[in-house]
Amino acid sequence: MDLIGLADGENSVVIRVLGRHMQGVLPWHDSLDAEVVIASGFAGGRLSMCLAREDLDSWAHALDALAAGRDVGWMDDGRNPEVRIEVRGQRGVPVVTVEDTPASGTLVSVPVRVTAGWVDEQRDRLRQVRENWPSEVIETAPNAYEWRR
Repeated sequence: MDLIGLADGENSVVIRVLGRHMQGVLPWHDSLDAEVVIASGFAGGRLSMCLAREDLDSWAHALDALAAGRDVGWMDDGRNPEVRIEVRGQRGVPVVTVEDTPASGTLVSVPVRVTAGWVDEQRDRLRQVRENWPSEVIETAPNAYEWRR
């Protein structure tokens, strides 16, 4: 299932959720294994990542900013590749940049011609991810976890 799916036939940036990171193991049960896949006529690549519930929440806030026409940076905590979206990038086309700061230091930027309603499409993807992998773990005290009832 794709959390992010931006494509125009030439270039694409996809963040694909693969499943739970460590299903049934507290506290990792709610973390999700994912990968970012970038494809263009010039460059392409794939990076593994692990999404926490907080990452999904911050993506929801980033979508609000994008809907308001503001640029965003998502997952800039050094734990995963950072994703930046510049709304009015090259020739008015949004530019998506993925930077693998924690590992290789590689940076790839691709312009993606988005269609009207693209932010709402991403919100639908986020909703689907949350429905398929609901939060089932709660933190009852610092570093103490239990199953949500």
